[in-house]
Amino acid sequence: MEPIALGKALASFTDQWSPRIVTAVNDYDVRVAKVEGEHVWHVHDHTDEFFLVLDGELHIALREAAGERTVVLPKGSVFTVPRGTEHKPYAPVPTAILLFEPTGTLTVGDHHDAVPDHVDATTGHALG
Repeated sequence: MEPIALGKALASFTDQWSPRIVTAVNDYDVRVAKVEGEHVWHVHDHTDEFFLVLDGELHIALREAAGERTVVLPKGSVFTVPRGTEHKPYAPVPTAILLFEPTGTLTVGDHHDAVPDHVDATTGHALG
């Protein structure tokens, strides 16, 4: 067990929307990802999804009972998408994020739209 520098972890890959697992906390993965452009509308039926913006800006469109809205997360912001909420992340500029998700959680959720080529449908990749 050694400390992990997030900047170094992010510098170790170039793929967009393809998270790397930097560590685990109990039964959760701590993942970092580089993102730009649109992800895909998706929903996680059984888990919340935590986002921390390390650099850049992340928008998350949400489809809720009251209607559709978008939250904007500048650098240093956190937001949790509640389980069962359909959402679609979008980054207007190159952005780095950190996510907490139960180990084995698919990046495109339990239900999703067609996955475009630039989005990696994965449970996370090992760092390095």
